[in-house]
Amino acid sequence: MKILVFTEGTIFSHRDWLAFSREEIVRRVKEGERPDYSGTVPIGEAARKLQAWKWAGAEIVYLTSRREPAQVAEVRKILQQYGFPMGRVFFRQAGEEYKDVAERVMPDVIVEDDCESIGGEVEMTYPRIKPDAKARIKSFVVREFDGIDHLPDDIASFST
Repeated sequence: MKILVFTEGTIFSHRDWLAFSREEIVRRVKEGERPDYSGTVPIGEAARKLQAWKWAGAEIVYLTSRREPAQVAEVRKILQQYGFPMGRVFFRQAGEEYKDVAERVMPDVIVEDDCESIGGEVEMTYPRIKPDAKARIKSFVVREFDGIDHLPDDIASFST
């Protein structure tokens, strides 16, 4: 089972925002606040959750909003620093949308946030995937900046 996990807003936030409610973070992003990426930290126990999925046999891969090679390298560094399972980090190439990346990767499962702060469903990956590909992918949508801690540890439940 290949699980594609979006990074920013789904499993990553910023350390300056740790003291704020999810609603406050969403408000700040809507107002244009974008803290320095170097302060990126995991949301909740995201690394532990993804490790549990990996130990259960899943291949974990990531999708980042970052596009520049140095920024993608920073995402890899953050994943390693916080104990996330290593996996390929995918990003949009020139002319690509997130759906194009997902269709190229063809995961069994996509875990992404609801993109509330940047426009909602129109900014998400899964809703824009072609119907034939979508039929083969299970989607888990979490509230932006709320983390994935509540998702099941048991990946066997993903196929039901």
